[in-house]
Amino acid sequence: MKSLNILVLAPSFDRSAPHADEETLKRIALAGPGINVIDGSEIAFAEYYGDESARSKFDAMLAETEVIYGLILPKDILERAPRLKWLQTMSAGVDRFARMEIWNSPVIITGVSGMHATPIGEFAMEFMLMFAKRAPDCFRMQQKHEWGRYMPTVLRGKTVGVVGLGSIGKEIARLSKAFGMRVIATRRSVKKPTKARHVDMLLPAGQLHKLMSESDYVVVATPLTHETRGLIGEKELRAMKPSAYIINIARGGIIDEEALIHALEEKRIAGAGLDVVATEPLPPDSPLWDFENVIISPHVAGGMEDYMEQATGIFCENIKRYLNEEKLINVIDRKKGY
Repeated sequence: MKSLNILVLAPSFDRSAPHADEETLKRIALAGPGINVIDGSEIAFAEYYGDESARSKFDAMLAETEVIYGLILPKDILERAPRLKWLQTMSAGVDRFARMEIWNSPVIITGVSGMHATPIGEFAMEFMLMFAKRAPDCFRMQQKHEWGRYMPTVLRGKTVGVVGLGSIGKEIARLSKAFGMRVIATRRSVKKPTKARHVDMLLPAGQLHKLMSESDYVVVATPLTHETRGLIGEKELRAMKPSAYIINIARGGIIDEEALIHALEEKRIAGAGLDVVATEPLPPDSPLWDFENVIISPHVAGGMEDYMEQATGIFCENIKRYLNEEKLINVIDRKKGY
């Protein structure tokens, strides 16, 4: 029986322990017959951070690899892994791979689309609630030991505009409806205004201006592609109400950051909630740090305690399909970019 060599490059938020857990490796090994699993996470992340002392060992792993399960690819991947046929990424967005040689190769790329809807949907609601209830003001007053009463607002009756009605956008729409909000959204495949489940008005992508002008909260939930890079710029921000907030839980490159900073400086919008920014980590000298009406989180909206378990479940289902020569789930369409 032919063996299937799988190289696991698991991400780690703990630099001291950059490796996959034993349960994950065992689960992958049991997904089908003849599977040989190798954890190359520690070497891969050492190389990513500039330590190439184990490059020859890593090259030996890559040379035998048919499938990679991971997030960050090593340099010169096609040359170093000539037998690579399939990359299963652990992320929802795949824009990072579009700038790499693998994007234009025959290697199949699959993602984990769908599993981020719950955590990111909740994160979008958190941003909206923090603005409505003025949570940042509470934090500042607590730090100063001040007791300054104020009047919060409510989400009920407000309009949320969801830019991109994919799995994440649909969950944001569902949650917003539970709060009694009016929901409008855009979707690439829609040709004329219509309605959808939990959406009062679904617009073609070309009617973004209408969404921006009618929304009290604009939530960016579209993938970053060549079509959406810089999608929201000066013109779109000027269409927003002065009382409206923009929230980005997608990718930083979708919003023109300079245009956003100008809009905030000129007080043309009420504020911004940013889980993602154009350059990550956000540079220490970025003006975004110092706006009192900007809430920044370090690209963690998609995180959850059982992330690896869910992602590995999708991967194991795809392994079974791969071994049976069946169609894989969440195959990335290179033309669309997601």
